[in-house]
Amino acid sequence: MSIIVGIDIGNSTTETAVARIEDDGSPEFLSSGTTMTTGIKGTVENIPGIVHVLEEATDSAGIAIEDLDLVLLNEATPVIGDVAMETVTETIVTESSMVGHNPGSPGGKGIGVGKTIHIRDLEDGERNGGPDEPVIVVVPREYDFEVAAGIIREAVEAGVEVQGGIIQGDDGVLISNRLPDPLPFVDEVAHVDKVPLDMLAAVEVAPKGHAVRQLSNPYGIATLFSLSPEETGHVIPIAKALVGLRSAVVIRTPAGDVQSKQIPAGSIKFMGEHQNLTVELERGAEAIMDTLAHVQPLSDVQGEAGTNVGGMIENVRQTMADVTEKPLADVNIHDVLAVDCLVPQQVVGGIADEFSIETATGLAIMVDTDRLLMERVAETLAEKIGVRVELGGVEANTAILGALTTPGIDVPVAIIDGGAGSTDGAELQKGKVVEHVHLAGAGNMVTLLIKNELGLERFDVAEQIKIYPLAKVESLFHIRHEDNGVQFFEEPLDPSLFARVVLVTDDGDLIPIESKHNLDRIKTVRQEAKRKVLLRNSIRVLERISPSGNIRFLDFVAIVGRFGLDFELPQMLMNELSNYGIVVGVANVRGELGPTNAVATGLIINYCQRQGEAK
Repeated sequence: MSIIVGIDIGNSTTETAVARIEDDGSPEFLSSGTTMTTGIKGTVENIPGIVHVLEEATDSAGIAIEDLDLVLLNEATPVIGDVAMETVTETIVTESSMVGHNPGSPGGKGIGVGKTIHIRDLEDGERNGGPDEPVIVVVPREYDFEVAAGIIREAVEAGVEVQGGIIQGDDGVLISNRLPDPLPFVDEVAHVDKVPLDMLAAVEVAPKGHAVRQLSNPYGIATLFSLSPEETGHVIPIAKALVGLRSAVVIRTPAGDVQSKQIPAGSIKFMGEHQNLTVELERGAEAIMDTLAHVQPLSDVQGEAGTNVGGMIENVRQTMADVTEKPLADVNIHDVLAVDCLVPQQVVGGIADEFSIETATGLAIMVDTDRLLMERVAETLAEKIGVRVELGGVEANTAILGALTTPGIDVPVAIIDGGAGSTDGAELQKGKVVEHVHLAGAGNMVTLLIKNELGLERFDVAEQIKIYPLAKVESLFHIRHEDNGVQFFEEPLDPSLFARVVLVTDDGDLIPIESKHNLDRIKTVRQEAKRKVLLRNSIRVLERISPSGNIRFLDFVAIVGRFGLDFELPQMLMNELSNYGIVVGVANVRGELGPTNAVATGLIINYCQRQGEAK
């Protein structure tokens, strides 16, 4: 008898299975383990994570690492995802300022137009008769809301035509409510010191539930500032940045000038074994993927030099050259997944960190790796633990063997094995060689899309949004789930959660989301990201492995890996594949592990089969 271990190195997690090989050659599984992958998948940086999960799994099996006879590794291929902007315009505002954001407490509503004046000067001017033209008051944070409201109220009563205000703090409502007639106040303007004084400005605050209309319309701005047709063309980037916002300010100076610098998106050159084709990134994901399909099998990919996509692709290539210690020219890309998305792009020159929503194309890129790289990982691990280490097979092939341990499943069967970086597939029929495919793009790409489309600062927040369903805390004693179901609580919830959008974990914990987007928007972004990446890649996989490239020839599909753990993707796949008459479900590896551990388990089964054939 011998004891062997199968280890599956993924982009995000590393899984292991420990088994005792009986005298008849069959495996008796003793334990399993999972940990976070250290370093980029398929590099020697994976060793610390592998050792950690080995220690856990062997301890759980009641043995030591020294008791192992063999460790089997999957042949891992690294995948890197990034976003290349399409037709992004960087707006530079010179001697002119604009503010557009959604503060929590803008005051009043309507539109005010006048010369900007510091509240200090307003107070001094009021004592001396006051200005004789409409004004917009600029209020820095050091002015308490009661003091500011008192100064503005006295000025109004003295005959000063105050039209509105720009406030650094969050006191817009408090100041507006203390005036005889509420005026529009845009607050939470972080860089109020950048607001030029004695310049014509327009302030707009929309009613609750509405967005600004005058300042998000180039002709509206032209009307307020009496612009010429040429000047109106210059304010288009400003109006575009203010679309959909509840409050906004536009300030014009005599030398005001808006310059737009176009950042080229660039083109992608796909080099196939039979032909080369080039596609412009600005044509979008559909055109990119159609072009890719026409050059299969793919040998390499290049991006246009001096462009967004060119820099992105070369950065990926350089990263892999560094970690693999291979010459840059020897690092080839063998798959790309393109998806369209919308991302908030910060407008240069603004004074409230405003953003414009721009179109972008996200690219997941798979860098080809060779067996020598994985053999280096195996050699390093063997030296580290003092146990023989071998490469046990291609991920997709071993995953299908692991999936076949699911009760009630049999050949012919196809699997979809999705993780963090790649989507793998395999199809097994009796008496035939396993057909397999390994494609770029999976869970990490979904997280990247969610992060960019919602404008989140942290990757881990986007990861949680991908994993957990949403709810809205409607009172301290009940929440409304995203499916409209209501859940009540006997004990009051944390008051800080009131009226917040939260994530509901598997344990029932409520995690507030640091985002101003509402529940429906977050849900839509999450589901669309999964459809664009996970669902699309699953269909791509099945088209590649199915007989004659026709999905309709498939009978049974099992979902393994992290795809099977997703709370909504299996249902999406079932709905999509039901149109083809295909039976699809989530695997239950070894009848107890669910969709996880398929590759690690399959490595051991594959070893046992090879040993049996050798006899």
